[in-house]
Amino acid sequence: MKVLFVNQSFWPDVAATAQHAHDLARALAREGDEVTVITSRSIYGEAGGTLPREETVDGIRIRRVTSALFGKAGLFARAVDFMVFGIAAAFRALLLPRQDVVVCLTTPPFIGLVGALLKALRGTRYVLWSMDLYPDVPVTAGVLREGSLAHRAFDAIERFCLRRADLVVVLGRCMQERVLAKGIDPARVRCINVWSDPAELGTLQASRSPFRSEWGLGDRFVVQYSGNFGIGHDLDAVADAAVRLAGDPGIAWAVVGGGVLKRELESIVAARGVGNVVFRPYQPRSRLGELIALGDVHIVSVAPGFEGLLVPSKFYGVLAAGRPTIFIGSHGSEIARVIDEEGCGIVVPNGDGAALAAAIVRLRDDPALARDMGERGRRAAERSYGTGSACARWRAALVDVTNPDR
Repeated sequence: MKVLFVNQSFWPDVAATAQHAHDLARALAREGDEVTVITSRSIYGEAGGTLPREETVDGIRIRRVTSALFGKAGLFARAVDFMVFGIAAAFRALLLPRQDVVVCLTTPPFIGLVGALLKALRGTRYVLWSMDLYPDVPVTAGVLREGSLAHRAFDAIERFCLRRADLVVVLGRCMQERVLAKGIDPARVRCINVWSDPAELGTLQASRSPFRSEWGLGDRFVVQYSGNFGIGHDLDAVADAAVRLAGDPGIAWAVVGGGVLKRELESIVAARGVGNVVFRPYQPRSRLGELIALGDVHIVSVAPGFEGLLVPSKFYGVLAAGRPTIFIGSHGSEIARVIDEEGCGIVVPNGDGAALAAAIVRLRDDPALARDMGERGRRAAERSYGTGSACARWRAALVDVTNPDR
């Protein structure tokens, strides 16, 4: 197959969409498919372009267009960057030879319009890989008023992108329910989880992670939050639990990544004099195994109302690394469902810092329980949530889309 991916971020970016698109593109290239990617010259969230316009990596032809003008300077600035990238990506896609199928992710929102354009003008099959749902996310976050002119316009664009897709791939059952509620034909919606590779992460024990010495954590029980800590996550429970456990000399927190709530948590921790929390930026993918091995337990959260709008991909890395997860959120979320099905962690309610603190202490004080949950998670990753099985399901879906009469 000739497969085109369109997304604002791609390798070597460490954004979740970039990493998963690279994994899938690489898997397709290994199968002999001709894979091309249209992406940005900028690292996601940064202004200016530092990446080459063209290169070939892992058999994938990468074509980069435009550079971010503003990065994350504000909502209007980001909207301008999104629009400029979308227009440039559309023109670049039309200059390519006809592709069999185009896979559009959701960075930026509504980049599926490029897929709809190629379908209309070139007959290219169009797949929308729904990593999150817009404008549902900004409405739930209170950034966009429901029923406003802007909301109605964005909602119409989203529904158009969904309806025009030959296939919509969602990340979990909760997201599938949201998409079906928009009136999309169930036959054109498929659930394929994001993933992590147990072989890539290895079996490094937490006590051996070099980050322990680099960040001065010693042999304490490490509670880790990695990745984006943004508007769709739960700050209240994490901040409350950190304050409650500030006086426990055997517990340390590692908050690694970025996001607006990470900055808020830093302010809270400083104001309350909490001294057992370290904050670090995103780490390179080459050290992912060492990073996830650092945590004795990992925190994953989805804020109230965001169930089905996003599914944190970090959870699957925690599974693959054999670590227990404490999930803050609703039992209707995909993460909570997997935890309940596999017995690989603990679910606590949104905003309940006391319950989160109690779950952390419980796992610290019962190493056998923590180890058993981690082993259950790793077995689940190897069986159902690993890179190989997910990419195989993806390729089968693309073959079906490009051969509808087969």
